[in-house]
Amino acid sequence: MKKRFTEEQVIRILREAESPGAHIREVCRRHSVTEQTFFRWRTIYGGMDVSDARKLTMLESENAKLKRFVAE
Repeated sequence: MKKRFTEEQVIRILREAESPGAHIREVCRRHSVTEQTFFRWRTIYGGMDVSDARKLTMLESENAKLKRFVAE
């Protein structure tokens, strides 16, 4: 079963794992996320706020549109 998480949810999970006494394995198990996915998220979203993540998503979308436009 594949789940999709919003940027807000991903950042909340990353922050939960950063709290003192939290173990990454337990946080991943609680949210049904693999550790590999967690570390991929941390590479992409680490240190971001929700607004930063939204901007990143918008820029990626705009970049994809421009690439399609140039390819035509």
